[in-house]
Amino acid sequence: MNFAGAVAVVTGAGGGIGSALGERFHDAGATVVLSDRSESSVQAVADRLNGRRANSAYVVVADVSLEEENERLVHEARQRAGTIDVFFANAGVGMGTDLSSSEVDWTTSFDVNVHAHRWAAKYLLPEWLAAGRGYFASTASAAGVLAQIGSAPYSVTKHAAVAFAEWLSITYGSRGITVSCLCPQGVNTAMLRGGDRPGIDSNAGNVVRAAGVVLEPSEVADIVHDAMVAERFFIYPHSEVADYVKVKANEHERWLGGMRKLQKRVFGI
Repeated sequence: MNFAGAVAVVTGAGGGIGSALGERFHDAGATVVLSDRSESSVQAVADRLNGRRANSAYVVVADVSLEEENERLVHEARQRAGTIDVFFANAGVGMGTDLSSSEVDWTTSFDVNVHAHRWAAKYLLPEWLAAGRGYFASTASAAGVLAQIGSAPYSVTKHAAVAFAEWLSITYGSRGITVSCLCPQGVNTAMLRGGDRPGIDSNAGNVVRAAGVVLEPSEVADIVHDAMVAERFFIYPHSEVADYVKVKANEHERWLGGMRKLQKRVFGI
């Protein structure tokens, strides 16, 4: 993947990993279409990038928890930038706790963390398949290949996000569609700090911090850029996650025991 001259769409681009990805792709020479449901935050990112290179960053305000908003995002991005070479489904929510989580938490988690990915792909793929090329990337989580202690909705939906990315790669990889799936552990974002949206399980941040190093969004964006240039499927900014995945696959009982120990360490249960 060569970002120079490409058009990249990034959702959840008003802050955190999303804005860092938009900035990194822009630095690599891409025109970026930045989307978020908060106009003020995402417009500030676009203004900063356009200050460096005129007419190189566009904004489409959208709520990706709705299918029609994903369809509009794809349509308006193509209309404004001329095409879409890369779509990075980065927007995500961390909601709920255990089985007492509300149905709203479950529904919103599935809509944003999973359905938004498939809705975007639904409206991207016809044009990409006709052209024989396209790059779909998504942000899942280390929780998607391991598990999230504390939040059932987050763990389950991030597993589903990984599964969808794998399915997309298997189904369309031989037809010119490249797929990557970002699975970070701790990243210094509002979600980790537990304050960006109502309903977030703030204890989840304690689990992540207990599990290892917390990276800055810009560090993650650099790793993502290099991995996408190499067109790797799994992107693990925290190298230890790949090691945990191997233990989970080869010594599952040991891995489950280790997760219970981590749970006890953080929650005392």
